[in-house]
Amino acid sequence: MTITRKAFLGALAGAAVIATAPAALAQQTVTLRFHQFLPPQGTIPSKAIKPWAQQVERASGGRIKVQQFDAMQLGGKPPELYDQAKDGVVDLVWTVLGYTPGRFPKAEVFELPFSVGSAESGSRAYWEYVQTYAADEFKDVKVIAVHLHGPGLIHSKDPVAKLEDLKGMKVRGGSRVINIMLEQLGAVPVGMPVPQVGEGLSKGVINATTIPWEVVPALKVQQIVKNHTTFSGSKGLYTQTFVVAMNKARYESLPPDLKKVIDDASGIETSAMFGRAMDEGDKTGRQAAEAAGNRIVALDQAETQRWQRAAAGVRATWYREVAAKGLDGQKLAAEAERLIAKYAAK
Repeated sequence: MTITRKAFLGALAGAAVIATAPAALAQQTVTLRFHQFLPPQGTIPSKAIKPWAQQVERASGGRIKVQQFDAMQLGGKPPELYDQAKDGVVDLVWTVLGYTPGRFPKAEVFELPFSVGSAESGSRAYWEYVQTYAADEFKDVKVIAVHLHGPGLIHSKDPVAKLEDLKGMKVRGGSRVINIMLEQLGAVPVGMPVPQVGEGLSKGVINATTIPWEVVPALKVQQIVKNHTTFSGSKGLYTQTFVVAMNKARYESLPPDLKKVIDDASGIETSAMFGRAMDEGDKTGRQAAEAAGNRIVALDQAETQRWQRAAAGVRATWYREVAAKGLDGQKLAAEAERLIAKYAAK
């Protein structure tokens, strides 16, 4: 069989392309678009997402670039963020799980009243819990981190110094479980994403809001309301659950070394880092309220116990609701409590 010079040179060129393909792949540079709902000065955008992006860029030798898009710059509404990551509209998102009610029934157990104190230790517990008991609820994305915020409290136009003060008050709730709790406490729950809180308070759509201290300065809540109600003990009235999620196909398209960069920037320590940012942000938020001369009502142990008793029915309601979906709510709650205690002790 005779091979012409032209055929020989063509085969040689093809072999060269094949030989250099791995090298070209190794030098691949990718840009990831990270979308979230808070303004850039917010705690998570500035103190968690930005450092995370810098870590990824350094570890990749500059081959991964993370473009941060704040305050829904790429369009849509906060409740749509999770699907934006799932469907590949963007590459990465940070969002509140409670913005899509009923979608994460196992994961929402951490939102039960008076469950969590420190966001950092709670977020470690949350990561282990999700990996062990709720991973199937996140099967459509690559989970980078899950985390919580610190002890939840109430920010109000009129003082809330006892349980009766909440009766009939229109209070923003950030999730389905929190709204159930507010109703059982005697308030009128109004569901809305956190970016709408400032306007809602200003226009009288709501009289009070449930948000952690850390988000107060970003929304200028300390300038709109003058009362803040905290609770006795280490655990807050509520918490919310969050996820940093990546489009699965985008992750799978990365070469192995860049996948490892993402893997190394995911997991329990990343979850704890986001929680730690929340804890630090709580200090800043409280300082902003104090600097504004606002009234901080610290409920004593006896009054806090009244709220705990009034909110106890939330668990029974949640147990019934998840039982209808074939879930053992009591078992899931017990495991959540065990993990919260485990990491709090550390």
